Amino acid sequence: INQGSKVMLLALGMTLVIATGGVDLSVGAIMAIAGAVLAQVVGVAHLSVTMAILAALGVGLLAGAWNGLLVAGFRIQPIVATLILMVAGRGIAQLVTDGQIINFEQPALVYLGNGSLFGLPFTLTIVLVMFALTAFLVRGTALGLFIESVGDNETASHFTGLPAQRVKFLVYVFAGLCAAIAGLVAASNIKSADANHAGLYLELDAILAVVVGGT
Repeated sequence: INQGSKVMLLALGMTLVIATGGVDLSVGAIMAIAGAVLAQVVGVAHLSVTMAILAALGVGLLAGAWNGLLVAGFRIQPIVATLILMVAGRGIAQLVTDGQIINFEQPALVYLGNGSLFGLPFTLTIVLVMFALTAFLVRGTALGLFIESVGDNETASHFTGLPAQRVKFLVYVFAGLCAAIAGLVAASNIKSADANHAGLYLELDAILAVVVGGT
């Protein structure tokens, strides 16, 4: 469960992206960037754990917004648009860490990926919270219908008055957030930021999980 939690988190965001007819190849690289920022803020700058987590999540949102801008704003094919950050993302993570593996020992951060709650890995709690949030957004609000509509027929959705491009933009932002949370878990697992290997090829596992899951 602990090792699979990262793919579960990525798959939540990837489900919405694929439902709009897109794909996000950059989630593994976003994991690496988020982990690098987390370790840099808490391990080098010695700021608080809260600041480190917020900074990592903020970077994930920015990365998702970048993908969303390319796909929804500039109408670039999703596989091409997200391939840009997939390739460049690890370079960005290397720049953040200056090519080093940065270690940290803060108990709160270590607990994220290694702690337990009610006899189960704490990462499962994180997954369940994100799943509940995702389920509420797509089944408790109209957003789910908007996503399905855009995925079925973007042109028809536009002509019926749906903000199709805005919907596509938001799903990539959400995928970036899910990837950042997975990056926090991955960094916590090993108590360090490894820009080279964090999230490597996990985008393929997430896509497989979403396809096998029936999206």
